[in-house]
Amino acid sequence: MTSHTTVIPRPTGHKAAPKADVAVRPQRQPPYVIVIENDDKHTFTYVIEVLRRICGHSNPKAFQLTNQIHTAGKSAVWSGTLELAELKRDQIRGFGPDYYATSTVRFPLAVTIEPLASS
Repeated sequence: MTSHTTVIPRPTGHKAAPKADVAVRPQRQPPYVIVIENDDKHTFTYVIEVLRRICGHSNPKAFQLTNQIHTAGKSAVWSGTLELAELKRDQIRGFGPDYYATSTVRFPLAVTIEPLASS
């Protein structure tokens, strides 16, 4: 009886990928703000309702922001990532008619997204 030894050749030129020494951290996204501009058609009640339902503000905070929009001409009403700001902007624009007005207002609030200014 003869014994056979099987030799499996080692692959050449193949090296394992080096492992990273530094943990990769995701970069933070810069914050953005949603700005609502004043107009003479939408009612306070409508704007307050939008701020409560879309931005999640309390009634007193929504009233304060609505008053600021009215007196200053515009106000930042929410801040966060660009993706969420775009979603909330679209929700504000699509909130529906202002039935609180004497004549129903069918156009959306003027809303923009701006980078949050660094302090």
